[in-house]
Amino acid sequence: MAAKKRSWRRQPALAPAPPPPSAAPSARHTEPLDGASVVNAALYRDGVRVATPDSLAQTFRQLREYPDGMAWIGLHRPTEPELHSLAEEFDLHPLAIEDALEAHQRPKLERYGETLFVVLRAARYLDAPEEVDFGELHVFVGPDFVITVRHGAAPDLTAVRRRMEESPELLALGPEAVLYAILDAVVDGYAPVVSGVQTDIDEIETEVFRGDPEVSRRIYELSREVVEFQRATRPLIGMLNGLMAGFTKYRTDEELQRYLRDVADHVTHTSERVDGFRGALTDILTVNATLVTQQQNAEMRALAVAGFEQNEEIKKISAWAAILFAPTLVGTIYGMNFDTMPELHWTLGYPFAILLMAAVCVSLYLVFKRRDWL
Repeated sequence: MAAKKRSWRRQPALAPAPPPPSAAPSARHTEPLDGASVVNAALYRDGVRVATPDSLAQTFRQLREYPDGMAWIGLHRPTEPELHSLAEEFDLHPLAIEDALEAHQRPKLERYGETLFVVLRAARYLDAPEEVDFGELHVFVGPDFVITVRHGAAPDLTAVRRRMEESPELLALGPEAVLYAILDAVVDGYAPVVSGVQTDIDEIETEVFRGDPEVSRRIYELSREVVEFQRATRPLIGMLNGLMAGFTKYRTDEELQRYLRDVADHVTHTSERVDGFRGALTDILTVNATLVTQQQNAEMRALAVAGFEQNEEIKKISAWAAILFAPTLVGTIYGMNFDTMPELHWTLGYPFAILLMAAVCVSLYLVFKRRDWL
């Protein structure tokens, strides 16, 4: 990034020429905005805060009074008029303003003339619901200004500002130092998320082998968060490599070069961990599917065994019912009250009936026994 500033900013506005009586003052310099989305705005000179404006309009005026100063403006979900006011004052590209308004952008680094536009995806781990919350941060970095537009709770830029103000020698290096401090804060914020996701994966592994029926849903939910985490971390590697490639061209301070390389190392390590998480979850999902299939097969075998045993019992009951049905049939026929029935007055009629019933029963018993029904 070029170290020089816009030439018009080098001219102090301590004694401006009075406007003509008929000319109306510029609205963007005399009418302060609502400022509800302005979290913090400050002017710095040689790494020391020299002014704390109350509105964007006041920030613009005071920055003109310090041609060698730097403005650091922090916004949270700004309105469209506020962003357009910033765009007019600092000559921000319309495409970058459009991205900052809409949010939901992928992490990226774009250069518009002397202004860098950076989109970052911050993350934080929520212990109570055991899930990852993602935020979005847009950063405009110019020769004498840094504008942060935050969408979401993360990251905590108040801590970044406080740390930089405690190191005036670092803050004195200019807007690039602020950008690298923001990058470092976003990347450091990934560490608790990595730890929390690792804990979740360990718990899921235990639940899988314990046979928890709800584990599949938890695996899919965590996999979705890990994919989102990958989308937040992977592009940072290319972004940081792009910044490091411009060290010589934009005469980046050597201290900031070391600072950025350290951030790049942390990003690479985090990205590798996240890639490992996705692989681990894929393996866990495969193991869980295998265990579920084995459990289903075991249940089906148990049902088959139970059905077979039930069929065996039914066959036994049916066989005995058939055996008992034969003498019942004979006894029922000869028990009918008719005078003209054959063998009714036969002396050997009763022994014959008993012998017939016994023969039928024995025959049926042998048949069923041969077929393993009994």
